[in-house]
Amino acid sequence: MVLELLVAVVVFALLMIASIGTMLTYSKLPVHHRQDETNTVVRLVANIFVVMTSLVFGLMINSSKNTFAEIDKNVHAFATQIILLDRTLRTFGLEANETRARLENYVEKALTNPARAATDPMVKSDRTSELALNAVGDSLSLIKPSDPGHVALWNDARQQYQRIVELRWIIVEQSEGVIPRPLITMLTAWLTLIFASFGYRAPRNIIVVLMFFMSALLISLSIFIVLDMDIPFSGWIQISDTPLRRALAELQQ
Repeated sequence: MVLELLVAVVVFALLMIASIGTMLTYSKLPVHHRQDETNTVVRLVANIFVVMTSLVFGLMINSSKNTFAEIDKNVHAFATQIILLDRTLRTFGLEANETRARLENYVEKALTNPARAATDPMVKSDRTSELALNAVGDSLSLIKPSDPGHVALWNDARQQYQRIVELRWIIVEQSEGVIPRPLITMLTAWLTLIFASFGYRAPRNIIVVLMFFMSALLISLSIFIVLDMDIPFSGWIQISDTPLRRALAELQQ
């Protein structure tokens, strides 16, 4: 969240400096730099970057939204598979009680040490909960089905366990964000140029300054939200752990 907030602050500062700076220095420019033809060219160039910025920012919003929605869907699927595995183990009988206990222990550790608490992608895998999940698989492997019915249940449980492991690593790999940092830099440069063109020949009054301030603030906040959503396990906008809490409640019944 610190990096995203820093980017937003830098964007806000650059936009304010560009707009207020050009507004204050306009009257000091040579006469030939203040001609109507110059103003026309400045506006035309700014319009080009307005269109490009709108397209790129729209793609960034769509990308972060899709990332957030995809991880949220996978978290729900992850919790569902945990519940299904527990139901299969309950049906299997007393021999699976140890595996069920280890599954419950894993979910508790996953909630106690959420991925959002980590800052490094390698730490996000959370070694403690990973070992607890491996213990579920080890315990499941030790179960010896005694008849064809239990063999079928054991095979179902193995498939469900493998799906849980797969979903867990999918969530870990998706949690790093997909918006390239050079794209943020390029977008910031375009916005700075656009705001500089706004300040060119702008009248010096409090209304204009207030509009520059509000526009820069809202744009920087928008960028912050997009970047925050792109990393769903940290920051202000996070994936809810409610599905896992519901799964734990089901396991404890």
